[in-house]
Amino acid sequence: MIEQRLGFAAVIFFFLTFIHSSEVAAATPVTIYADNSYPPYAYQEGGEVKGLYTLILERAFSRMPDYQIDIQAVPWKRGLKLLESGRGFALYPPYLHLQERPYIWPYSLPIIDERVVLYCRQQVMNDSERRRWPEDYFGLTIGINAGFQLGGELFWQAVQQQKITTLEATSNRASLMILGVGRSDCYMNDQLSIQLELNRLKDEGVYLEGSKHASLVEGATITQEQGFLGYTDRDEGRYPFKTDFHKQLDAQLYQMRRSGELQQIIDGYRY
Repeated sequence: MIEQRLGFAAVIFFFLTFIHSSEVAAATPVTIYADNSYPPYAYQEGGEVKGLYTLILERAFSRMPDYQIDIQAVPWKRGLKLLESGRGFALYPPYLHLQERPYIWPYSLPIIDERVVLYCRQQVMNDSERRRWPEDYFGLTIGINAGFQLGGELFWQAVQQQKITTLEATSNRASLMILGVGRSDCYMNDQLSIQLELNRLKDEGVYLEGSKHASLVEGATITQEQGFLGYTDRDEGRYPFKTDFHKQLDAQLYQMRRSGELQQIIDGYRY
């Protein structure tokens, strides 16, 4: 009798193991790309993908057992090219720029609300009140991160008309150092991202404000933006699971926002 029970238990164990293995094997592998240089939101450090968007999406992905999701950090412009060519499935965190990036569709539900601002050298702000954007910033050089479409239509019209000059850099850190030594007059990006990166540079003794580098102050608020997970619209059926993945992720993001979990993650995040 004992042998029969042990034999029956073994059959059940192997049956359950087989079912579990089948479920794991059935999970669809998916690669999601992330900006590798947009701290504190998405960045790579020590070979690990980090950031607030990463933390939120990893939480949501953990509740999507149909998919085996691998996050890979890439330079922002490369990530956009991957989506434009259809060789990349999805990328975070683009803003909603339908005209500038027609190759991205659909977008997830919004993940984080961001406030885009200018940080300027104190001397630049002392020269004028500079309350209106972009008129009060004509004649200046504005630093931006490569591949970022910030500032609004009037700003880019002013750039085309050579009323404003832009200076691209690869990261927050590079843009802030360029600003600090006076090669640009202001730097445009997310307020939290700028402030945390500036604090880190100061703590590391890299940015010496008031001596080697300029004192910086916050200028105009440009826009309120939202970050998303954006999917390629150029895949030509390469990702037949896209619609289902999109729906599942949105369901998780909706529930996280509704329950307050998403805001708790944001409030508790430390860079």
